Amino acid sequence: MAGGTRGSLTIVPVCANVIVAEDDAKQAELVRRYLEREGHAVTVVSDGLSALEQARQGAPDLLVLDVMMPRADGLDVVRILRAEERELAVLMLTARATEDDLLLGLDLGADDYMTKPYSPRELMARVRTLLRRTRRDGAREDGGQVLRVGTLAVDPVRHEVSVDGVGVECTPGEFRLLATMAAEPERVFSREQLLAELHGFDRYISSRTVDVHIMNLRKKIERAPRRPVRLLTVFGVGYKLMDPQKGATRAAARR
Repeated sequence: MAGGTRGSLTIVPVCANVIVAEDDAKQAELVRRYLEREGHAVTVVSDGLSALEQARQGAPDLLVLDVMMPRADGLDVVRILRAEERELAVLMLTARATEDDLLLGLDLGADDYMTKPYSPRELMARVRTLLRRTRRDGAREDGGQVLRVGTLAVDPVRHEVSVDGVGVECTPGEFRLLATMAAEPERVFSREQLLAELHGFDRYISSRTVDVHIMNLRKKIERAPRRPVRLLTVFGVGYKLMDPQKGATRAAARR
């Protein structure tokens, strides 16, 4: 185990501050034990309002959030946290296994989603990956610059998006996809590549997750979402982000 020792006491370095919001006491205790075994500092709460209070205090890195809870359910909690622009990562746990329920959680701003029953070891793997990605994104932002594709601007530092100088509100998942594509304009990304960038969501979720994010992004960055000129479909492959002016110039040159 990592960390030094002092007498018979093992000193484990704290990796992250984690809130576990779970009203099933046995389940919460199991998750807490696994998280503490990996060196995380863990706070356990049993209802949605307590989860909100804890998330607003201090600076937690991760919220492991059950959907079905008293006083406020997990979907309401993540909706409120994202409306308040809290930057902590959110991993949702639910017994609901339908794709629509999972997509709703992602659309509200959850970073990952696992359905019950789940393996605690898989949960820890998800936590490790999610925290690595969050820190990697933070490191990028420290020296990041505004990404521009035509009049679309993506600011990784401020987590801001604008089109023609007008601000656009994006969920964390939408922002991550847009920033990934804006970093390499005109590159064609497969659905699988974009899904991996979103971070290996639950195995029951298909690539339709990406399609939903793309559809929502088009509503926000395209003047005519049904006739996109920025966020284009490459049939049979995936999607790419284009400067509309360059696309129009090339089309004119081919005539």
